[in-house]
Amino acid sequence: MSHKVSVIFVCLGNICRSPTAHGVFRQLVIDEGLEHEILIDSAGTAAWHVGKHADQRSIRTAQGRGIDMMDLRARKVSLEDISDFDYVLAMDDSNYMDLQELSLHEDKNKIRMFLDFSKEYSETEVPDPYSGGQAGFNHVFDMVSSASSGLLADIKAKYL
Repeated sequence: MSHKVSVIFVCLGNICRSPTAHGVFRQLVIDEGLEHEILIDSAGTAAWHVGKHADQRSIRTAQGRGIDMMDLRARKVSLEDISDFDYVLAMDDSNYMDLQELSLHEDKNKIRMFLDFSKEYSETEVPDPYSGGQAGFNHVFDMVSSASSGLLADIKAKYL
């Protein structure tokens, strides 16, 4: 394979939902032995947290389920990201619209809602758990896990 399939997860601040998706999907890819075939990243549409770790509640939730995200740092999504990545996955409608606004016309079709890959959840948006309690972080982790499995199945069917 000459080209790694590339995936970027995008939320607002890149400290809760998208790093959780990054960590969960990365572990799934490693477990399948596909880490040399798939490039994974995450970013936010806002720059408030650039360079910072994920939210401690996200980190603890992930660690409790065997996922290490300590190496991930927040960054802002760029026009180049949208052009370069095969899958540009938004966590909610607001992030989706921001990505559409930022993107070139020829890249708009790459931008999708991450939960479109979940067969278990009828919701279209991964809710932002930042202002809520632990239950919200657990729910996000469950949603992200479901969508990650569907995403990997889609990548395998199309590319691998």
